[in-house]
Amino acid sequence: MCKKDKMNRRNFLKIVGISTVAATAGVCGCAPKKEADASGNAASEVPEGKMTCRNFPPSPDRVSLLGYGCMRWPTLPSPAGDGNVIDQEEVNRLVDYAIGHGVNYFDTAPVYVQGWSERSTGMALKRHPREKYFIATKMSNFDRSDFKSSVEMYHDSMKHLQVDYIDYYLLHSLGSSGKRSFKVRFLDNGLLDYLLKEREAGRIRHLGWSFHGSKEEFDFILSFHEKVHWDFIQIQLNYSDWKYATGNNVNADYLYAEISRRNIPMVIMEPLLGGRLSKLPEHIFSRLKARNPESSVASWAFRFAGTPPMVLTVLSGMTYMEHLQDNIRTYSPLVPLTAEENRFLLDTALLMREYPTVPCNDCKYCMPCPYGIDIPGVLLHYNKCVNEGNIPQSRMDKNYAEARRAFLVGYDRSVPKLRQADHCVGCGQCNPHCPQSIDIPKELRRIDAYAEKLKQETL
Repeated sequence: MCKKDKMNRRNFLKIVGISTVAATAGVCGCAPKKEADASGNAASEVPEGKMTCRNFPPSPDRVSLLGYGCMRWPTLPSPAGDGNVIDQEEVNRLVDYAIGHGVNYFDTAPVYVQGWSERSTGMALKRHPREKYFIATKMSNFDRSDFKSSVEMYHDSMKHLQVDYIDYYLLHSLGSSGKRSFKVRFLDNGLLDYLLKEREAGRIRHLGWSFHGSKEEFDFILSFHEKVHWDFIQIQLNYSDWKYATGNNVNADYLYAEISRRNIPMVIMEPLLGGRLSKLPEHIFSRLKARNPESSVASWAFRFAGTPPMVLTVLSGMTYMEHLQDNIRTYSPLVPLTAEENRFLLDTALLMREYPTVPCNDCKYCMPCPYGIDIPGVLLHYNKCVNEGNIPQSRMDKNYAEARRAFLVGYDRSVPKLRQADHCVGCGQCNPHCPQSIDIPKELRRIDAYAEKLKQETL
């Protein structure tokens, strides 16, 4: 049996001040059980049978509020004989645990994990009854938008996932212009019409799209709702992007309001901004822990993403068991944010703007680099040093020597020398792939110049 969720339309309107329509929400219930935590030190309670589920009629699907993002499956130290880079045994363990604790939505794509995610996800899920889970995958026709190649990609997805229908199918990462636009990829080639026929035939149960891009493109694609009837839309939503989206991305409050106005359920991606909302500057980390010492800082972000009533599910790329367990705790069941907690998080987002991190979410869409650079590794090391206060600007800075050493030694340890920023030639091949609209060569040049400056300075 499912109980009513604590959040309703009126309460959410008080929190965010926008118009929306409430979902039917609930908890799929029984008793919690004790699990050893990931470190094996102490027993920690991971609820079982308490997962908050949401349902948007006329669809009968009761979807877990926590969705499994399959973009960050654990990988092997070196590829297997067939080239697979994914640790299938560990994926099976994570999938089994997730399903056992109420998670039933699994989101993948042909381009994830060097092209192996669909196969790995299919193998793990095939071991469970088909009615136990919903599969979401995508039309990732970024570089081959002709009709024939795109249809081949669609059929390959079914083959790799070992299914004869897809529950949630997305037009992947819309919002760009030019050769990657919605018009070129789906309208001019007749592909959207084909996918609509597949939905009518039942091989696609729900058709939607994911979005990174400009307001103009968003409004244009959304305007097709009356003709197409989008079943769901996937957007980036978190307490930082709610008012302060970076790059060319659109503030999440606008996206949420416009989609809600049309009564379309939403799937949420990047609730942690690629981990940046769990790897915070020390004083911001302490601010969240002081407010709720018993919960992780990540749980604040997941509660923010899960509170809006038009949210169907919140995706998390859980590479490690401890992350899966923590998120299950947060959503089993969800305790919606109060209006005061919402203000607290939006104030936290404002504080974060003082820290100039690069908005990299470690999605790896920019990879591989033709010159071998570990682009996410470089950017994430820089962000880590910003958060830890290890970006000294002058030898007069307090703890200059320690911070300088932390940056340079940490750089060499986290990114091999041959894969560091100094090998960037500025070809720009990476830029069109970045959903956060980062000028990657510019950032690599800046970080390389900073590293070189530290190397040249004598103590």
